[in-house]
Amino acid sequence: MPTGLFLTFEGIDGSGKSTQARRLAEGLRALGHDVVLTREPGGSDGAEEIRTLLVSGDPSRWSPETEILLFTAARRDHLEKVIEPALNDGKIVISDRFADSTRVYQGAARGDLVTKVDALHDLMIGREPDMTFLIDMDPSAALARGLARNSGEDRFEDFGLDFQERLHAGFLMLAEAHPDRFHVIDGDQDETTIADQVAALAAARIG
Repeated sequence: MPTGLFLTFEGIDGSGKSTQARRLAEGLRALGHDVVLTREPGGSDGAEEIRTLLVSGDPSRWSPETEILLFTAARRDHLEKVIEPALNDGKIVISDRFADSTRVYQGAARGDLVTKVDALHDLMIGREPDMTFLIDMDPSAALARGLARNSGEDRFEDFGLDFQERLHAGFLMLAEAHPDRFHVIDGDQDETTIADQVAALAAARIG
């Protein structure tokens, strides 16, 4: 059975990772690759319904433990309906966030719950990306950018700068722990420079 390639983008809110995921997908399609661009939470019909529960409303509406369960439920549906079928067809899947976000947001930044996040991931998801791009950006600048979007999906931005700084540290620790998979990109550079660096790394991995 053909096996595709699973690429993910991670970073704090407002880091520009969604833009870079889109640019990479467009670039690879222009080269003739069959690419599925998706996102989390969301990416499938069921997961998109759960997304609205997670990214909007009062910051305190869910406990970290409840968020872990909601994110995992959304991810499981996304995996079943979108990611695994595309990979089995030999496609390149690019996802704006995956399990690393849950490890950092709920597992580290909102409490000492990494063990629970990993246990539930192993039980219900059981897949890691082949390659992860971490768009690393100054938390204060990223927060200002994220809030300026006024998207209505700013529940996590509403936790404030201290939360974004904890996320920033958590992502860097995760990247350091998994250097074989993570590629840290300076997100304070201009958009095209970042896109060129991402494209070069992806090309080297695709071959």
